[in-house]
Amino acid sequence: MQDNDVILLIDDDDASRNVVRSALSRDGYRLIEASTGEEGIDLYEAQQPALVLLDIILPGIDGLETCRRLRARGDVPIMMVSVRDDEVDKVVGLELGADDYITKPFGVRELAARVRAMLRRTVLSEKAAAQQKQLDYPDLHLDLPTRTVVVKNQVQKLTPKEFDLLFFLASQPRRVFTREEIVEAVWGYRPVGNDLRTVDTHIKRLRQKLEEAYDVPWSVATVWGVGYKFEIEE
Repeated sequence: MQDNDVILLIDDDDASRNVVRSALSRDGYRLIEASTGEEGIDLYEAQQPALVLLDIILPGIDGLETCRRLRARGDVPIMMVSVRDDEVDKVVGLELGADDYITKPFGVRELAARVRAMLRRTVLSEKAAAQQKQLDYPDLHLDLPTRTVVVKNQVQKLTPKEFDLLFFLASQPRRVFTREEIVEAVWGYRPVGNDLRTVDTHIKRLRQKLEEAYDVPWSVATVWGVGYKFEIEE
């Protein structure tokens, strides 16, 4: 059973953990902390936290490998936290299943706001799931209560944010959304700077998993200079 007040922080830097602990405890969250990826995975399995804050640079297995292993174990929201502002790290982290990425040094208010937004999206998804929402298109079935995606009668495995993104776009077919609108709707906060790259990376993964793997009469289409839309072939 997931505890919506528990956040798992995986970071080997004491000073960084102190900052995060101070910022999030004021909002009423309870942190469980690990200094290695292996320890973090064990805590995740034992505690089932609502969200994971994961540093990239760790002793033993690094944060990217830890992210991959956590994603294989479940759909918990994962926010990568790193002192490195390398775009390659961000893209790799997102491709391994992270839902967001924040670079040190960060403002404690920004961190707290992003955490609240991620958890709020989880709660909203659970509430929406209770309404038995489904979307059906040729060769595509989306079931929100079970967060199931079926393409050509094959169940597909998507990360939580990949599912949220696809469901959001498919719920309003042919409508064009800017990347800013997508971040606000799916991630739940107002984007700044490189945050928009998160959308591009998730769109790329959706295309690889669904469109490029199957011959389907729909697509997540790019509208150059504007954003993205869910397009259905006539």
